[in-house]
Amino acid sequence: MTVRALLAIAAAGVLVAVGACAAEPAPREATPVSVQNENPTGAEGGNTRPVSDAQAGGAADARGADVARPVRLHIPAIGLSTRVIPLRLDAKGKLIAPESFDRVGWNKSGPEPGERGVAVIAGHVDSTTGPAVFYRLPKLRKGDRVHVDRADGTSVTFVVNRLARYPKDRIPDKEVYGSGGADAQLRLITCGGTFDRQRRSYRDNVIVFAS
Repeated sequence: MTVRALLAIAAAGVLVAVGACAAEPAPREATPVSVQNENPTGAEGGNTRPVSDAQAGGAADARGADVARPVRLHIPAIGLSTRVIPLRLDAKGKLIAPESFDRVGWNKSGPEPGERGVAVIAGHVDSTTGPAVFYRLPKLRKGDRVHVDRADGTSVTFVVNRLARYPKDRIPDKEVYGSGGADAQLRLITCGGTFDRQRRSYRDNVIVFAS
């Protein structure tokens, strides 16, 4: 798939977490949701799915070219391994959030992870019953690795550069969704900040920048 226009990515990305986190949260002491994990021995902070140097290097060498769609996301630093589903835009150009709270979604109107540009993966932070798939996302730190498996059996590895939190009505689109001339980049997005009970949504977006 060829790279889509940056404006389309920005339009969808700004609204990713608005739809993804609209439920009133359960108490923070709730037991974290069980995310399907191909390596059941993985624990938080452990390596849930090791990626060999050969795999990581091969994926990095191919960055910028057209690649297959993402099918699974692995973040060892927070013990996460989950399926990636494609997300489409609604009639107004807004990204439709994943229906499942233990899955993440990829903006299929933008680049696949590993293609030139900024790929966007979004997920819920919690639900009415407890923490969801991206509940631990704010625990990521610079240098943590993010692995994306693709439909053709290849993988690509990104390294976290930084985390940021922005009010949803004041997201710097150019900073968040612009690649700055770099080849392939990834943004992981969920909700954060205080919960607005009238709007039934969090006020902020938590965004992980990785390349």
